[in-house]
Amino acid sequence: MAITQARKLHTNPVYASYFADPFAWNFNGKYYAVGTGAADASGQALGKAFTVLQSADFYDWNYAANALLRPDPALGNSYWAPEVAYHDGKFYLYYSVGHGDKNHQLRVAESDSPQGPYRDMGRTLIDPQQCPFAIDPHPFQDDDGQWYLFYARDFLDTANGRAGTGLMVTCLEHMTQVAGEGNVVLRPRSDWQRFQKDRPMYGGVWDWHTLEGPFVRKHEGRYYCFYSGGRWETADYGVDYGVSENVKGPYSDFGNEAGPRVLRSVPGHVPGPGHNSIIMGPDGETEYMVYHAWDPEMKMRRMSIDRLFWTHDGPRCEGPTWTDRSSIQP
Repeated sequence: MAITQARKLHTNPVYASYFADPFAWNFNGKYYAVGTGAADASGQALGKAFTVLQSADFYDWNYAANALLRPDPALGNSYWAPEVAYHDGKFYLYYSVGHGDKNHQLRVAESDSPQGPYRDMGRTLIDPQQCPFAIDPHPFQDDDGQWYLFYARDFLDTANGRAGTGLMVTCLEHMTQVAGEGNVVLRPRSDWQRFQKDRPMYGGVWDWHTLEGPFVRKHEGRYYCFYSGGRWETADYGVDYGVSENVKGPYSDFGNEAGPRVLRSVPGHVPGPGHNSIIMGPDGETEYMVYHAWDPEMKMRRMSIDRLFWTHDGPRCEGPTWTDRSSIQP
Protein backbone atom coordinates (compact mmCIF):
# COMPACT_ATOMS: atom_id res chain seq x y z
CA MET A 1 0.00 0.00 0.00
CA ALA A 2 1.41 3.35 -1.02
CA ILE A 3 2.14 5.83 1.74
CA THR A 4 0.77 9.31 1.09
CA GLN A 5 3.11 12.03 2.29
CA ALA A 6 1.82 15.28 3.71
CA ARG A 7 2.48 18.15 1.39
CA LYS A 8 4.21 21.22 2.74
CA LEU A 9 1.90 24.19 3.12
CA HIS A 10 2.34 27.85 3.92
CA THR A 11 1.47 29.20 7.34
CA ASN A 12 0.03 32.63 6.63
CA PRO A 13 1.15 35.31 6.89
CA VAL A 14 4.52 34.11 5.61
CA TYR A 15 6.26 37.34 6.70
CA ALA A 16 5.33 39.01 9.98
CA SER A 17 6.06 42.64 9.10
CA TYR A 18 4.22 45.10 6.86
CA PHE A 19 4.54 43.98 3.25
CA ALA A 20 1.82 45.07 0.81
CA ASP A 21 1.36 44.60 -2.95
CA PRO A 22 3.68 41.56 -3.07
CA PHE A 23 5.26 40.56 -6.36
CA ALA A 24 7.12 37.23 -6.25
CA TRP A 25 9.46 35.63 -8.79
CA ASN A 26 12.04 32.87 -9.11
CA PHE A 27 15.54 33.51 -10.40
CA ASN A 28 18.28 30.87 -10.55
CA GLY A 29 16.50 28.64 -8.06
CA LYS A 30 15.94 31.33 -5.42
CA TYR A 31 12.64 33.02 -4.66
CA TYR A 32 12.26 36.76 -4.28
CA ALA A 33 9.41 39.08 -3.41
CA VAL A 34 9.26 42.86 -3.56
CA GLY A 35 6.52 44.93 -1.99
CA THR A 36 5.33 48.20 -0.54
CA GLY A 37 6.67 48.82 2.96
CA ALA A 38 4.95 50.81 5.69
CA ALA A 39 7.09 53.91 5.06
CA ASP A 40 6.61 53.60 1.29
CA ALA A 41 2.81 53.49 1.64
CA SER A 42 2.57 56.32 4.16
CA GLY A 43 4.75 58.79 2.29
CA GLN A 44 7.59 58.62 4.82
CA ALA A 45 10.11 56.72 2.71
CA LEU A 46 13.71 57.75 3.39
CA GLY A 47 16.75 56.31 1.67
CA LYS A 48 15.91 53.23 -0.39
CA ALA A 49 12.29 52.32 -1.09
CA PHE A 50 10.59 48.90 -1.37
CA THR A 51 11.42 45.86 0.72
CA VAL A 52 12.88 42.75 -0.92
CA LEU A 53 12.37 39.34 0.68
CA GLN A 54 14.23 36.15 -0.22
CA SER A 55 13.49 32.46 0.27
CA ALA A 56 15.54 29.37 -0.51
CA ASP A 57 12.58 26.98 -0.26
CA PHE A 58 9.48 29.15 -1.08
CA TYR A 59 8.13 28.71 2.46
CA ASP A 60 10.46 30.60 4.81
CA TRP A 61 10.83 34.26 3.82
CA ASN A 62 13.31 36.75 5.23
CA TYR A 63 14.30 40.35 4.69
CA ALA A 64 17.06 40.69 2.08
CA ALA A 65 17.37 44.36 1.06
CA ASN A 66 15.67 47.59 0.16
CA ALA A 67 15.47 47.85 -3.58
CA LEU A 68 15.14 51.35 -5.02
CA LEU A 69 17.55 54.24 -4.76
CA ARG A 70 15.18 57.17 -4.35
CA PRO A 71 14.96 59.40 -7.42
CA ASP A 72 14.31 63.17 -7.43
CA PRO A 73 12.43 64.00 -4.17
CA ALA A 74 10.25 66.42 -6.17
CA LEU A 75 8.47 63.37 -7.61
CA GLY A 76 6.99 62.65 -4.17
CA ASN A 77 7.64 60.37 -1.23
CA SER A 78 4.88 57.77 -1.57
CA TYR A 79 6.15 54.65 -3.36
CA TRP A 80 3.63 51.99 -4.36
CA ALA A 81 3.33 48.51 -5.84
CA PRO A 82 6.69 47.51 -7.34
CA GLU A 83 7.07 44.66 -9.85
CA VAL A 84 10.20 43.23 -11.46
CA ALA A 85 10.88 41.97 -14.99
CA TYR A 86 14.08 40.24 -16.13
CA HIS A 87 15.21 40.83 -19.71
CA ASP A 88 18.57 40.51 -21.49
CA GLY A 89 20.56 40.21 -18.29
CA LYS A 90 18.96 43.19 -16.53
CA PHE A 91 16.29 43.50 -13.87
CA TYR A 92 13.68 46.23 -14.33
CA LEU A 93 11.62 47.49 -11.40
CA TYR A 94 8.31 49.19 -12.31
CA TYR A 95 6.57 51.31 -9.68
CA SER A 96 4.61 54.47 -9.05
CA VAL A 97 5.62 57.50 -7.03
CA GLY A 98 3.59 60.52 -6.00
CA HIS A 99 2.51 62.90 -3.26
CA GLY A 100 0.30 60.89 -0.92
CA ASP A 101 -2.57 59.64 -3.07
CA LYS A 102 -2.17 62.45 -5.62
CA ASN A 103 -0.20 62.87 -8.84
CA HIS A 104 1.17 59.36 -9.07
CA GLN A 105 3.27 58.54 -12.12
CA LEU A 106 4.76 55.32 -13.44
CA ARG A 107 8.53 54.91 -13.40
CA VAL A 108 11.10 52.21 -14.12
CA ALA A 109 14.47 51.49 -12.51
CA GLU A 110 17.26 49.09 -13.53
CA SER A 111 19.65 46.77 -11.71
CA ASP A 112 22.12 43.96 -12.34
CA SER A 113 20.83 42.08 -9.29
CA PRO A 114 17.32 40.91 -8.29
CA GLN A 115 17.84 42.53 -4.87
CA GLY A 116 19.01 45.82 -6.34
CA PRO A 117 19.99 48.49 -5.87
CA TYR A 118 17.70 49.71 -8.66
CA ARG A 119 18.44 53.08 -10.23
CA ASP A 120 15.61 55.10 -11.73
CA MET A 121 15.97 55.58 -15.49
CA GLY A 122 15.02 59.26 -15.34
CA ARG A 123 11.74 59.20 -17.24
CA THR A 124 8.05 58.77 -16.62
CA LEU A 125 6.33 56.02 -18.61
CA ILE A 126 2.89 57.62 -19.00
CA ASP A 127 2.71 61.40 -19.53
CA PRO A 128 1.45 62.96 -16.25
CA GLN A 129 -0.05 65.85 -18.20
CA GLN A 130 -2.36 63.42 -19.97
CA CYS A 131 -2.74 60.97 -17.09
CA PRO A 132 -2.26 62.61 -13.67
CA PHE A 133 -2.82 59.40 -11.69
CA ALA A 134 -1.29 56.11 -12.86
CA ILE A 135 -0.39 53.27 -10.47
CA ASP A 136 0.25 49.53 -10.17
CA PRO A 137 2.40 48.80 -13.26
CA HIS A 138 2.55 45.13 -14.23
CA PRO A 139 4.99 43.95 -16.96
CA PHE A 140 3.81 40.90 -18.91
CA GLN A 141 5.70 39.00 -21.61
CA ASP A 142 3.63 37.09 -24.17
CA ASP A 143 4.66 33.83 -25.81
CA ASP A 144 6.13 35.67 -28.82
CA GLY A 145 8.50 37.63 -26.58
CA GLN A 146 6.65 40.95 -26.76
CA TRP A 147 6.41 42.80 -23.45
CA TYR A 148 3.32 44.71 -22.33
CA LEU A 149 2.64 46.99 -19.40
CA PHE A 150 -0.69 46.78 -17.58
CA TYR A 151 -1.53 49.53 -15.12
CA ALA A 152 -4.37 51.37 -13.37
CA ARG A 153 -5.56 54.91 -14.03
CA ASP A 154 -8.55 57.15 -13.27
CA PHE A 155 -11.62 57.64 -15.48
CA LEU A 156 -14.27 60.33 -14.97
CA ASP A 157 -16.74 59.47 -17.73
CA THR A 158 -19.65 57.17 -16.89
CA ALA A 159 -20.64 56.14 -20.42
CA ASN A 160 -18.37 53.07 -20.42
CA GLY A 161 -18.41 52.14 -16.75
CA ARG A 162 -18.51 53.76 -13.36
CA ALA A 163 -16.31 56.71 -12.47
CA GLY A 164 -13.13 55.64 -10.75
CA THR A 165 -9.93 53.72 -11.28
CA GLY A 166 -9.75 51.18 -14.12
CA LEU A 167 -7.18 49.09 -15.96
CA MET A 168 -5.13 49.72 -19.09
CA VAL A 169 -2.59 47.88 -21.25
CA THR A 170 0.09 49.22 -23.58
CA CYS A 171 3.04 47.75 -25.49
CA LEU A 172 6.55 48.19 -24.18
CA GLU A 173 8.63 49.39 -27.13
CA HIS A 174 11.60 48.52 -24.96
CA MET A 175 11.83 47.94 -21.24
CA THR A 176 11.95 51.64 -20.39
CA GLN A 177 9.48 53.08 -22.91
CA VAL A 178 5.83 52.43 -23.72
CA ALA A 179 3.89 52.96 -26.94
CA GLY A 180 1.43 55.53 -25.58
CA GLU A 181 -1.38 55.10 -23.06
CA GLY A 182 -2.74 51.98 -24.75
CA ASN A 183 -6.13 50.25 -24.50
CA VAL A 184 -8.75 49.99 -21.78
CA VAL A 185 -8.77 46.54 -20.19
CA LEU A 186 -11.57 46.79 -17.61
CA ARG A 187 -13.65 49.48 -15.94
CA PRO A 188 -15.55 49.04 -12.66
CA ARG A 189 -19.22 48.15 -13.06
CA SER A 190 -20.36 46.40 -9.85
CA ASP A 191 -21.40 47.64 -6.42
CA TRP A 192 -18.76 45.63 -4.55
CA GLN A 193 -16.08 47.61 -6.42
CA ARG A 194 -17.14 50.89 -4.79
CA PHE A 195 -14.28 52.77 -3.15
CA GLN A 196 -16.28 55.63 -1.69
CA LYS A 197 -19.63 57.25 -2.25
CA ASP A 198 -19.57 61.04 -2.72
CA ARG A 199 -15.79 61.19 -3.02
CA PRO A 200 -14.41 64.65 -3.87
CA MET A 201 -12.05 64.22 -6.82
CA TYR A 202 -10.85 66.38 -9.71
CA GLY A 203 -13.07 69.30 -8.74
CA GLY A 204 -16.24 67.20 -8.53
CA VAL A 205 -17.96 64.67 -6.29
CA TRP A 206 -18.19 61.09 -7.50
CA ASP A 207 -19.56 57.71 -6.60
CA TRP A 208 -16.01 56.35 -6.90
CA HIS A 209 -15.19 52.75 -7.83
CA THR A 210 -11.80 51.06 -8.10
CA LEU A 211 -10.09 48.28 -10.02
CA GLU A 212 -6.34 48.07 -9.43
CA GLY A 213 -3.38 45.72 -9.04
CA PRO A 214 -3.51 43.98 -12.45
CA PHE A 215 -1.65 40.71 -12.92
CA VAL A 216 -1.92 38.71 -16.15
CA ARG A 217 -1.64 34.94 -16.53
CA LYS A 218 -2.04 33.18 -19.87
CA HIS A 219 -3.82 29.84 -19.48
CA GLU A 220 -4.84 27.47 -22.27
CA GLY A 221 -4.59 30.24 -24.85
CA ARG A 222 -6.66 32.82 -22.98
CA TYR A 223 -5.49 35.87 -21.04
CA TYR A 224 -6.67 36.24 -17.46
CA CYS A 225 -6.20 39.70 -15.95
CA PHE A 226 -6.50 39.36 -12.19
CA TYR A 227 -7.29 42.56 -10.31
CA SER A 228 -8.29 43.84 -6.90
CA GLY A 229 -11.55 45.73 -6.50
CA GLY A 230 -13.11 47.97 -3.88
CA ARG A 231 -11.40 49.97 -1.16
CA TRP A 232 -8.04 48.63 -0.03
CA GLU A 233 -8.53 49.86 3.56
CA THR A 234 -11.67 47.78 4.13
CA ALA A 235 -12.81 44.17 4.35
CA ASP A 236 -14.78 44.64 1.10
CA TYR A 237 -11.55 44.45 -0.92
CA GLY A 238 -11.03 41.27 -2.94
CA VAL A 239 -9.58 39.67 -6.08
CA ASP A 240 -11.43 38.92 -9.31
CA TYR A 241 -10.41 38.67 -12.97
CA GLY A 242 -11.32 39.45 -16.56
CA VAL A 243 -10.66 37.13 -19.48
CA SER A 244 -9.83 37.76 -23.14
CA GLU A 245 -8.76 35.96 -26.31
CA ASN A 246 -6.31 38.80 -27.04
CA VAL A 247 -3.70 40.32 -24.76
CA LYS A 248 -4.97 43.83 -25.58
CA GLY A 249 -8.59 42.88 -24.99
CA PRO A 250 -11.47 43.27 -24.91
CA TYR A 251 -11.67 41.63 -21.47
CA SER A 252 -14.85 40.51 -19.72
CA ASP A 253 -15.41 39.99 -15.99
CA PHE A 254 -19.11 39.13 -16.21
CA GLY A 255 -20.18 36.70 -13.52
CA ASN A 256 -18.71 38.58 -10.56
CA GLU A 257 -21.71 40.80 -9.80
CA ALA A 258 -22.16 39.25 -6.34
CA GLY A 259 -18.53 39.84 -5.35
CA PRO A 260 -14.94 38.77 -6.02
CA ARG A 261 -14.62 35.15 -7.13
CA VAL A 262 -10.94 34.44 -6.41
CA LEU A 263 -10.15 35.96 -3.00
CA ARG A 264 -12.44 37.61 -0.48
CA SER A 265 -12.39 38.39 3.24
CA VAL A 266 -12.90 35.79 5.95
CA PRO A 267 -14.65 37.82 8.68
CA GLY A 268 -12.71 37.91 11.93
CA HIS A 269 -9.64 36.30 10.42
CA VAL A 270 -8.45 37.72 7.07
CA PRO A 271 -9.84 41.14 6.09
CA GLY A 272 -9.25 42.64 2.64
CA PRO A 273 -7.07 40.16 0.75
CA GLY A 274 -5.77 41.60 -2.50
CA HIS A 275 -3.12 42.81 -4.92
CA ASN A 276 -1.89 39.42 -6.02
CA SER A 277 0.87 38.00 -8.14
CA ILE A 278 1.17 34.38 -9.34
CA ILE A 279 4.21 32.12 -9.18
CA MET A 280 5.02 28.48 -9.91
CA GLY A 281 5.93 26.42 -6.86
CA PRO A 282 9.02 24.27 -6.35
CA ASP A 283 7.41 21.20 -7.94
CA GLY A 284 7.16 23.01 -11.29
CA GLU A 285 3.45 22.16 -11.52
CA THR A 286 1.55 23.89 -8.72
CA GLU A 287 0.69 27.58 -9.09
CA TYR A 288 0.35 29.88 -6.13
CA MET A 289 -1.23 33.24 -5.47
CA VAL A 290 0.93 35.65 -3.51
CA TYR A 291 -1.15 38.45 -1.99
CA HIS A 292 -1.47 40.74 0.97
CA ALA A 293 -4.16 40.79 3.63
CA TRP A 294 -4.77 42.79 6.77
CA ASP A 295 -4.16 41.38 10.21
CA PRO A 296 -7.46 40.96 12.13
CA GLU A 297 -7.02 44.36 13.82
CA MET A 298 -6.37 45.95 10.40
CA LYS A 299 -3.14 47.56 11.51
CA MET A 300 -0.86 46.25 8.76
CA ARG A 301 -0.95 44.37 5.46
CA ARG A 302 1.12 41.20 5.34
CA MET A 303 2.12 38.68 2.66
CA SER A 304 0.28 35.38 2.28
CA ILE A 305 0.60 32.50 -0.19
CA ASP A 306 -2.08 29.97 -1.20
CA ARG A 307 -2.60 27.56 -4.07
CA LEU A 308 -4.29 28.64 -7.30
CA PHE A 309 -6.69 26.25 -9.03
CA TRP A 310 -8.08 26.28 -12.57
CA THR A 311 -11.70 25.09 -12.63
CA HIS A 312 -14.47 24.91 -15.24
CA ASP A 313 -15.75 28.17 -13.73
CA GLY A 314 -12.40 29.91 -13.93
CA PRO A 315 -9.44 30.44 -11.58
CA ARG A 316 -9.96 30.01 -7.85
CA CYS A 317 -7.71 30.22 -4.79
CA GLU A 318 -7.77 27.85 -1.82
CA GLY A 319 -7.24 30.86 0.44
CA PRO A 320 -7.26 33.04 2.21
CA THR A 321 -5.90 30.76 4.92
CA TRP A 322 -4.57 31.84 8.27
CA THR A 323 -3.72 28.79 10.42
CA ASP A 324 -0.93 26.22 10.61
CA ARG A 325 -2.00 23.57 8.10
CA SER A 326 1.28 21.62 8.03
CA SER A 327 -0.42 18.33 8.97
CA ILE A 328 -2.99 18.48 6.16
CA GLN A 329 -2.77 15.57 3.72
CA PRO A 330 -2.95 16.11 -0.07
